[in-house]
Amino acid sequence: MPDGAVASSGLCELQAVQLRDLMAEGSVSAVEVLSAHLERIERCNPALNAIVTLAAEEALLAARAADDARLQGRPLGRLHGLPIGVKDLVETAGIRTTYGSPIFAEHVPDADASLVTRMKNAGAIVLGKTNTPEFGAGSHTFNSVFGVTRNPYDPDRSAGGSSGGAGAALASGMLPIADGSDLGGSLRNPASFCNVVGLRPSPGLVTNRPVGDVWDPMSVSGPMARSVEDLALLLDAMAVPDPRAPMSLTPPAGSYRDGLEEDVHGLRIAWSADLGGLPVEAQVAKVVAAGRSVFEDLGCEVQDAEPDLSEADEAFDVLRALGFLASHHEKLVSQRELLKDTVVWNIQAGLELTPLRIAHAVSARSEIVQRTLAFFERFDALVLPVSQVAPFPVELDWVREIAGVPMEHYVAWQRSCSRIAVTAHPAISLPAGFTAGGLPVGIQIVGRYRDEPGLLRLARAFEAATGFGRERPPL
Repeated sequence: MPDGAVASSGLCELQAVQLRDLMAEGSVSAVEVLSAHLERIERCNPALNAIVTLAAEEALLAARAADDARLQGRPLGRLHGLPIGVKDLVETAGIRTTYGSPIFAEHVPDADASLVTRMKNAGAIVLGKTNTPEFGAGSHTFNSVFGVTRNPYDPDRSAGGSSGGAGAALASGMLPIADGSDLGGSLRNPASFCNVVGLRPSPGLVTNRPVGDVWDPMSVSGPMARSVEDLALLLDAMAVPDPRAPMSLTPPAGSYRDGLEEDVHGLRIAWSADLGGLPVEAQVAKVVAAGRSVFEDLGCEVQDAEPDLSEADEAFDVLRALGFLASHHEKLVSQRELLKDTVVWNIQAGLELTPLRIAHAVSARSEIVQRTLAFFERFDALVLPVSQVAPFPVELDWVREIAGVPMEHYVAWQRSCSRIAVTAHPAISLPAGFTAGGLPVGIQIVGRYRDEPGLLRLARAFEAATGFGRERPPL
């Protein structure tokens, strides 16, 4: 049984790595860990609406099996006994998967997506599904099936998106780890809004099937957690080569937790306050700017610089529209009345594309990737804001204006993330502080291509020097 220091809901405050070690040594059981998180969900989820489908009975069976495995001396996975929430875009066998759409409101898949299989094989216990906007469209989590997810630091504010359910569940202690996905910021934005950590990995590092376009480098899956070490633990389980995924990468030998505490002195940091003149709210800019001295105190060489990302917005918008057309055109034809207006708009934008515009976008992306690779020959990392705004009122479907600058459409307010997505470089969102009103603000670190270990080391150094991620919301 757990002692007084980790009894009951106290388990929900521990890091995932601590929970895993406690369960592996038998100091606490997987059933006890699961029960603590189910109690936290019962208490917190009604106000936040982060976990939209709960699989308590299935999870309890899995937790008992995990405890039996330990008692029998069988090898334990990296995620042994850890409850995890799966984004409601990812298929889970026997557990409702709606994609946030009324079209699939009662959809129950027969099989797990390959990412879910991988996490289960590592010992994770699927506790339920986390909320997402319809088909993951937009960086604010709401849909007509389950409603809106609220921010644990202020329930009147957005939790971000599209992995907003995961972000809110992590911040409130309902989950120790969670998966997410990121096309234009959907792992990084909710991490920033909810004061947790979210990694957009290099394309191909974390594969998932079934998918639409197996060659698409824009939309990636990745880990979310409350600390860099927990995130690295989950990445170990996620980053497994898949011979049926043609872009699949082989991760480095060992663990992503290896070397996290290594010195970052002397690293060359490119600092960008606005990534090429993007509007940024003053309250966000103030918090992010304070992070510069942290890197300098760590011994890093910080210099104002940014890669040439001209045409990144056009490339992103075109390729996003093309993807929406490929994935959802049939729904527009047969069930248009069940689609939200921004999804309809994105599909129609795909229909209006010309071959020449598509070809230009593909060429522009290639040029941007090459320019960014050259940029990182001079720098070890690029640091900039995650989101250009702080968490906004939950009733607002999307941000219309930033610092007096109108936004042209519902994803334009996330250019600080979407421009980085076009580069194909890994990027992490870390807690960086709070606005005067107590709203979380994240800082984004972009690493060298396929250099997740180096990125995680720098992120861990910043995290250890600041400690903002330890400031949990009132529950």
